[in-house]
Amino acid sequence: MLTGKQKRFLRALGHVLKPVITVGKGDISEALIKETSEALASHELIKVKILESCLMDRHEVAAELSAGCQAEVAQVLGRTLLLYKAAKEPRLELPKEAKAKK
Repeated sequence: MLTGKQKRFLRALGHVLKPVITVGKGDISEALIKETSEALASHELIKVKILESCLMDRHEVAAELSAGCQAEVAQVLGRTLLLYKAAKEPRLELPKEAKAKK
């Protein structure tokens, strides 16, 4: 589970990214999940564009893709998703949780 600080960090990095995956008219298929998993394995952080012809709700698409790929949803903004999955050898170093103040 990502903290708010980590999501903010990922959103800042994802701002300049171009969409790697496009979700079209069909439902979320095994092929789409496999393609998304491969993209996450090579990039760690990807943008997914949902076309207007997609019949599913954008939050449903985010939930199904993240569950199928064991990824975290960093952002859902309009018809664009930002997905993150740490690689075996991570290239992105996420900010640590802040220590609780007493």
